[in-house]
Amino acid sequence: MPHARPLLLLVAIFVPCSLASNAHAENQPPNIVFLLADDQRADSLGCMGNSEVQTPNIDRLAARGVTFTDAFVTTAICMTNRACILTGQYASRHGIWDFSKQLAPTQLANSYPGVLRKAGYRTGFIGKWGVGKPPEDLFDYNKGFPGQGKYLFKKDGKTRHLTSVMGDQAIEFLGGCEKGQPFCLSVSFKAPHVQDTRDVHAQPFPHDPALKDLYADQEMPVPALAAPKHFATLPTFLQNSEARARWAVRFWGPARFQDSVKSYHRLIAGIDRVVGRIVKQLEEMGAAENTVVIYTSDHGFYLGEYGLAGKWFPHDLSIHIPLIIADPRLERTHGTKRDELVLSIDLAPTMIQLAGRQVPDVVQGKSLLPLLASDSDPNWRSDFYYEHLFEHRLIPKSEAVRDERWKYMLYPEQERDNEALYDLENDPGETRNLIDDSTKQAELERLRQRLDEFRSQVRSEP
Repeated sequence: MPHARPLLLLVAIFVPCSLASNAHAENQPPNIVFLLADDQRADSLGCMGNSEVQTPNIDRLAARGVTFTDAFVTTAICMTNRACILTGQYASRHGIWDFSKQLAPTQLANSYPGVLRKAGYRTGFIGKWGVGKPPEDLFDYNKGFPGQGKYLFKKDGKTRHLTSVMGDQAIEFLGGCEKGQPFCLSVSFKAPHVQDTRDVHAQPFPHDPALKDLYADQEMPVPALAAPKHFATLPTFLQNSEARARWAVRFWGPARFQDSVKSYHRLIAGIDRVVGRIVKQLEEMGAAENTVVIYTSDHGFYLGEYGLAGKWFPHDLSIHIPLIIADPRLERTHGTKRDELVLSIDLAPTMIQLAGRQVPDVVQGKSLLPLLASDSDPNWRSDFYYEHLFEHRLIPKSEAVRDERWKYMLYPEQERDNEALYDLENDPGETRNLIDDSTKQAELERLRQRLDEFRSQVRSEP
């Protein structure tokens, strides 16, 4: 099937030295700026076809790059998928299922910042580390913080928003870079992650006050999947889950829904402003033509669909992410999109290969560079495995296999209604569970077998 088509999405990479043919490019590996949003769903950008939101700077990245329309995570929870991104490994291999657990020194050495720093890159990290405490010896410039952080705080006697301050730090890092040494800057935003609260009167998405008028006169559309009939079809253990409890705080009632959704998108607008500042700084430094900028998110997010909030479960709304790759040297790729199944575990090997380094054997993801270098890759994956094995009383564990048409879900610890089968081609909203459809039993058995195969593969030693 053809994969290169006119763009309409959100992945930004200024791509690899390995894709350049001249000696100068080979001697000057590209700089990398990796921008990671938190809880940003795939359809929350203008370049993803959302006419309700304003993201002009990210849209410009997409217009001069490649957008991956079918980018997914292998686990939809903050700390675990951050470890997946850093290491290029499934959670079953890297073992991070706890907010306080840290990656081992050998794991950090094989992570993309570890490999790049050893290769001579100046490395910087800003924002939410997410995997225990930020390591002190992995970055030359370290403004990472543990935990969730707070959006609003006092700085120099003024109320500042975290996203804006992180923009200042990004400019500071770039200003300290010297010609002749490549750099890798990772900016891990808290936005648009909710500021968790059980208070129905508190603002769950505290945005920058400077953006308070954005969307003020708009009416955000209520998703069709938010209709009560879709909640009614969920198994009881999902109806009684943490995702439903958080829905009651964030999205219950028309006024609360409008306030939360507008503020969620205001947080994304704050990120968009920082993206614009970073790109401008790269241009002023004369570094833009040799810098790869990657924009993505750690997982998706329910905005009231199925009567839920949060993420965690295998619905596409939870696991589908934005991803944009833009290389000013690859003009033929500008404004294109690709529909291969790409994963968050592919980001580490991509960045390592961008730097011209060998990908460690422990990495389970696949570099995206072959997809950027040619119109197709006959050996690319046709399906993938999803796992969410986090221990929480009200977040049921789940696994899934998703291919280009079918999705099989399993909630392994539930006694009843613990399986689901969806035909994504005819039911992209995942509303009709075909698990008991006698005409779909061949597909069901095939996907059950694939789940067993994936379990064995991802948990095996390298």
